[in-house]
Amino acid sequence: MALSNNVIGAINFVATLLSIPIIGAGIWLANQPDNSCMKIFQWPVITLGVLILVVALAGFIGAFWRTPVLLMANLVAMLVLIILLACLVIFIYAVTIRGSGHAEPSRAYSEYHLEDFSVWLQRRVRSSYKWKRIKTCLSSTQICPQLNQSYSSAIDFFNSHLSPIESGCCKPPTACGYTFVNPTNWISPISNIADPDYI
Repeated sequence: MALSNNVIGAINFVATLLSIPIIGAGIWLANQPDNSCMKIFQWPVITLGVLILVVALAGFIGAFWRTPVLLMANLVAMLVLIILLACLVIFIYAVTIRGSGHAEPSRAYSEYHLEDFSVWLQRRVRSSYKWKRIKTCLSSTQICPQLNQSYSSAIDFFNSHLSPIESGCCKPPTACGYTFVNPTNWISPISNIADPDYI
């Protein structure tokens, strides 16, 4: 019994130590200059770190002083945390699994359409409140401006392998029929064959 208490105490001591960098990462995110993309993760990371710290301390104290109530609370709380994290992983996978890109003629990159993703994700992006936060987040990054430094000609740009964010957020869809000036500047189409849903 003493050996198992020592093992439980050691495991919870390591978990206590590991929770400190998690909390530190949340505090670091909170102190980042106005980058709303990073601030989205601030409170979830801090909350996760504090939960792990509290549960691990309860297990460590319970093992050190051989307190069965704290050990039982530690085991139940660890089980709940593991189940919640597993549910979160499954949820994220289910929400994003359908969003694969579509090949476009004479383009090396794929195009992404909101309709390809889960209904839950579509509703979140179409919500005006959420879209403002996403738009602010994207505009605070250098993802799109960096494309202007990387690609100066249309041929280079069309033959590049863009990430889903670069393809979906930094340029208009190919179906719009816009003319390339640079990766973030496109001329409005004058052709009537352009897809009217995108114009």
